Amino acid sequence: MRSQLRNIIEDHTSKGGRIFDSIIQFLIFSSLLAYAINTLPNNTPETKYLLRKIETISVIIFTIEYVLRIYVAKKPIRYIFSFYGIIDLLAILPFFISNSTHLLSLRAFRALRIFRAFKLVRYNKALNRFSIAYRLVREEMILFLTVAGIFLFLASAGIYYFENPIQPKVFASIFHSAWWAIVTLTTVGYGDIYPITIGGRVFTFFILLIGVGIVTIPAGLVASALTEARKIEAKIQRN
Repeated sequence: MRSQLRNIIEDHTSKGGRIFDSIIQFLIFSSLLAYAINTLPNNTPETKYLLRKIETISVIIFTIEYVLRIYVAKKPIRYIFSFYGIIDLLAILPFFISNSTHLLSLRAFRALRIFRAFKLVRYNKALNRFSIAYRLVREEMILFLTVAGIFLFLASAGIYYFENPIQPKVFASIFHSAWWAIVTLTTVGYGDIYPITIGGRVFTFFILLIGVGIVTIPAGLVASALTEARKIEAKIQRN
């Protein structure tokens, strides 16, 4: 029986495994949606009652799943202290803590229900490709972040040089100017801080051009890495 359960719970390629994964994914989305709706003001008593039912049913099934995973694991202790084991426990633990005590302060543990979202990683093959893609472009991303940090400092220092004499309160230091540099290099441009001198505006123009490249480079790296990760997965499956 343990072997059959292991095939259902851990084998995502079998029919029973796909059904099991679909049920768990549906429950994860349902519980997260219920958690979000529960934060809305002016919920009716009927809505609150329904949300509590969804929460209770979800936690019961998640608890059964957690116990079964320990039961079918070849090394239960390793699973319990693994990343997924801790996430699975955090997804159900707040419910039992907040309902087994009358201490109101412990209800803060219910906020840990957001960890339930991390359970989706287990059931999504596409997300697993990101780990492969990260390993492929790790060095390039580190180099990019280093260069981006240098440009961030140069932009902060440059705009401080142009704007501090005219706007000493807004651009009081390089650290104060860093907010402008961040929103400009990322091409967000909130408009709360902006240059008014000619030199500052010309400098901003060049920073915006650099910002376009800073935004697009990581996207290209990740896209190419994900494509390569898909090829690697296909090769592993063929083997």
